Amino acid sequence: MQFRIGHGYDVHRFGDGDAVMLGGVRIAHARGLVAHSDGDVLLHALCDALLGACALGDIGKHFPDSDAAFRGIASRQLLRHTYQLVRASGYRLGNADLPLTAEAPRVAKHTATMCSNIAADLECAIDRINVKATTTEKLGFVGREEGLAAYAVVLLERITA
Repeated sequence: MQFRIGHGYDVHRFGDGDAVMLGGVRIAHARGLVAHSDGDVLLHALCDALLGACALGDIGKHFPDSDAAFRGIASRQLLRHTYQLVRASGYRLGNADLPLTAEAPRVAKHTATMCSNIAADLECAIDRINVKATTTEKLGFVGREEGLAAYAVVLLERITA
């Protein structure tokens, strides 16, 4: 196959803390996210999309929360490892679209840095990465500010010699 498409989704609930990690950016917030790693829902969704596109399972298969080695790990490390699996499968990123759903914190001023981090980790030009945020108009668990959710859609292209 010349192209592969993957979709990812991740959710974390709020808990104790004073910041959240999103797209590799630490953003001050009244609460943190409950997670085994740093809880970066955006990068977790992206990892799942990349793995799914290559039929390599999911983030839980590669980085199980039962493994102490991943406790508190930076999700950018997980993303870089995931991308090496993608490359070993003969693919590279075409583009990634990454919607985040959150009532708070507001992330618009951080999206450029998120895109830069992700582009660096996926060894691509920044114009292949799009991070966007929306609210849920106060509906559901995100609207009640119980947690955050992120989606990811990726297009992979076969690496040609």
